[in-house]
Amino acid sequence: MSTFTVGLGVLGGVVLAGVVGWNAWTTRRLTPRQAEAAPRVEPAADREPVEPTLESGFTMSPGSADSDVPPLPMPEKKPGLDALIDALAPIAVEGPVSGEAALAALPATRRAGSKPFGIEGLDAASGQWETPQAGHRYTAFQAGVQLANRVGPLNEIEFSEFVIKAQAFADAVNGSPEFPEMLHEVSRARELDQFAGGHDAQLGFTLRARHAAWSPGYVQQNAARLGFVAGAIPGRMVLPAMQPGNPPILVLTFDTQAALAEDPTQAAIREVSLSLDVPQVHRTEQPFLRMCEAAIALAEGMDGVVTDDNGQVIQPEGMDVIGADLEKLYDMLESRDLAAGSQLARRVFS
Repeated sequence: MSTFTVGLGVLGGVVLAGVVGWNAWTTRRLTPRQAEAAPRVEPAADREPVEPTLESGFTMSPGSADSDVPPLPMPEKKPGLDALIDALAPIAVEGPVSGEAALAALPATRRAGSKPFGIEGLDAASGQWETPQAGHRYTAFQAGVQLANRVGPLNEIEFSEFVIKAQAFADAVNGSPEFPEMLHEVSRARELDQFAGGHDAQLGFTLRARHAAWSPGYVQQNAARLGFVAGAIPGRMVLPAMQPGNPPILVLTFDTQAALAEDPTQAAIREVSLSLDVPQVHRTEQPFLRMCEAAIALAEGMDGVVTDDNGQVIQPEGMDVIGADLEKLYDMLESRDLAAGSQLARRVFS
């Protein structure tokens, strides 16, 4: 075999190795990143006992240690009617009304147009207003309709529907309602809606993959390390509030079709969204700080970049500016007795 032939063979081998290497690199680059396999769990008898600890699920910034976090508010009662955000109509009755009779008289729907509608009774035993319950007796009632929500202010048609429903309930329990003046309540509704519209905030970050895409399992595994849990909708994860029953602090979403794919390992996700509904979350939860820390941690762990909705990279100093503006917003909401995360704020900003 001549030297030329040997040289051609060597060159062909080099080229073939290069093509195989290129194909392997390309395949690896295009294949979505996969979740790591769960570590093997040793039998309990073979492990040393471990003292249980509470992990926050995110990296605390300087100055945000546990000792610096203000205490969370006590659990609130179930939201009831309130003159601040509801148009109220007191209903006088001739004598005590049973809870069973009140429940039977309630309208089939609890809305007047797009606004929540409710009936409360004055419990004869406790002297507290509450939603009618079987086994209780009530000495008075009040009907209410919410003045504004994110759909808009209460209008004349919705107020009229409120009057019709409240009157029907009053008739059924032998009560006499006293309705507020419609134009006054509609005016209050517009003013509340104007304030709410000017002080609403829903923030969002977008995490975009720098190179390889992500599989659903990879996203879920990285988010779970920060405390996120699966939501009710495929492609949605939430960071739960510290107080059970409160709305989630943060919501992480990605492509629903990818989450429902027959083979999730082959579903490619190139971006996920991280959002915060400001009026729904107590400022004591430090939601924006945790949003920034979660976004940065996810970006570092998943080889991604944090951007706004327009694809512009968000720098740390930009996050600081947003955080300062949010503090002013919190103060404004509190000055109106609509503190972020309160029951009243959740109702108005919904």
